This record gives sequence, C-alpha cells and structure tokens, in this order.
Amino acid sequence: MQKKDTKLGEIINKEILANGPISISTYMSLCLTHPKYGYYNNPDIFGKGGDFITAPEISQMFGELIGLFIASTWQALGSPKKFALLELGPGRGTLMQDALRILKSVDGLLQSMQLNFLEISEPFRKIQRKNLSEYNLYFIENIDQLDRENIPLIIIGNEFFDALPIKQFQKQNGNWHERLIGLKKYDGGNYNRALGLSAETIPKDILPENIRNAKDLSVWELSLAGIGLMSQLSKKIAKRRGAILIIDYGYEKTQTGETFQAIKNHQYVDILESPGEIDLTAHINFAALAKEAQKEKLIAHKLKTQGEFLLELGIEERAKTLIKANPSFVEEIISAKDRLINEEKMGKLFKVLCVSSKDLSPYPFI
Repeated sequence: MQKKDTKLGEIINKEILANGPISISTYMSLCLTHPKYGYYNNPDIFGKGGDFITAPEISQMFGELIGLFIASTWQALGSPKKFALLELGPGRGTLMQDALRILKSVDGLLQSMQLNFLEISEPFRKIQRKNLSEYNLYFIENIDQLDRENIPLIIIGNEFFDALPIKQFQKQNGNWHERLIGLKKYDGGNYNRALGLSAETIPKDILPENIRNAKDLSVWELSLAGIGLMSQLSKKIAKRRGAILIIDYGYEKTQTGETFQAIKNHQYVDILESPGEIDLTAHINFAALAKEAQKEKLIAHKLKTQGEFLLELGIEERAKTLIKANPSFVEEIISAKDRLINEEKMGKLFKVLCVSSKDLSPYPFI
C-alpha cells in the first residue's frame, strides 16, 4: 500500500476517478512539469544533497570538453559572424559555465554567439541568470520561440531526452495494449495508483517491424515527445546549418524492454509513489531520434559511448593539466575522470549522438 500521498498525487487520483486511467506519458508530464507541484519546480534536485548527479556536476572537465566541441563545430561552420547556441534543460547552468571557460579563449566566438536556454522552470531560470550573470541569456519554452534569424545553430542536450514523457505498450495473449495508470480500492475506502492494460488492442502495423512478434509480456516504450522534439530541432538545423549533440543513457536500436524508473535521494523508488517529489526517466531510443534527423536529410553520425567521446576530445590531457594546477586534488580529479569514462560507470551506459547538416563533420565525429 502506498504511503501518505502528495498534493499532486491527490490531484492525479481525482483526475483518474473523474475520467478513467491515464497514460504513463500523461503521468510523467504531470509529475515533472505541473506548474505548481511538478518536480522541476525544485532547484535542489541535483548534487549529493539532491536526488541525482549529472556529468557536469561530477567534474568541470565534462563541460569544458563540450565547450571544445562547440568551438570546433563553430570553426567547421566557417566561424560565422552570427550563430545561435541552444542548450536544452540547462539545470543550474553548470555545463554552460564550464563550456564558456573554453569558448572565451576562441577569438571572435563569444562576440558571434547568441546564447539560448530551453527552460520551463522559473526557479531554474533564476539560478541560471545568477550563475551566468555576465552573459545575455535568451529563454524559450518551446522551439518555435527560438530566434527566427537564418543563422547557424548548435544544440546541446545533456540528460534531457530521458525526462521526456513516454508511452508503454505490453503484449498479452498475442495482442499489444497500452499500459495505463489507474486506481485500486483498498479497505477503508483508500485508493492506490496501479498499472494496468487498456482493453483496446494496438494494431500491429503501427509497431516497428522488429517489435511486432516479440514474446508475450514484452514491453515496448515510445517517446512521442522525444521524436516530436527531434523533428523540430532537425528542421531548424536543415534550414540554418549546424549540429545537435545529445548525451544520455539509452539504446542504439529499437527494442523491447522496460526502462521507466524513479529516483529519490540517489536510490531507485516506486514510480507511482510521491508524484512531484521523485525524478522520472526512461532510456532513450537513439535509432528513433536519428531517423527523425535523416528525414530532414541530415547526417546522423555513428553513435559513440560517452567514454569514447570524452577520450577523443582529450579528457586525459585535460585531467593532467588540472592536476598540475591543483596538486592537492589529484585523487578527486582522477576519480571524477574515471566516473565519466569507465565502462562500468557512466562511460558505456551514456551514449552520444551527433546530428549535423550534410556538409558538416563536427569533431570528433569525422
């Protein structure tokens, strides 16, 4: 039986009682972005004292190497006099702070750059304004608000797509059904949220071909939000030239498997507990994102692991430089580097997709 509910949990339960079970995508969206009780209204979710730690919080080296990627891509574009840089869901602005440390050293780059953040959370916007107070920030809530100038565009998304809502479908007795969240009534008249299957079946011909004949009880996840966003971003790049860099955990090919998960205080918890107070994510389908880019005649470069990507950008050399400048922090620097690139830690689980206009091969995707 679930614990004492949150205010958002009560709102969700009332919605289900009034209108019936809801999709997992609706549940995720409410839990993460509800205007009052959504998870991303809390700016203290990152770091040791929060629920999870992202790569930029582990070491400055991560953001600095992203800065190197941005700089080399700008140069590959011909060092345009005007270009836009967009970060998706920048959190506290840590990645961009570190990236800008590198970008400052490139002649003419900062003067050419328009810095955009896709950010819907006002608490996070306040922190970003404070941490990047010396820069002009342009905030947008959707891609349509991105400046309409026809200038080159570079897009960075670190651990962004995994938080976009997904739908789940499960095969039962040879048929596919959408997985929904409903309510079960217990003694005393209390209701608890529970997973179940829609009575309606999903036509097999709308499923990816390699999924249709999966075994019974198999689960397939689909992020319409992620695919839709990638389509929008790809259209922008196709029109303006540039590149998209996506770093996240996920899988290379479309496949079955249940990856929807919840984290609180660095521990996995029940996805149906404490709505608005837990982080909800799912692994992303890199093949589906690459397909959207290819529809716009963009190049989807070969997927790299995070370890490969950071090694090729020079994390070993950067670590040596930091150690030389900070000899009393040798162990911390080596430990952080290891966490980012070690295959048994973040190095293999996290992958890097680079998509670019067809006349561009951003380093290290050559």
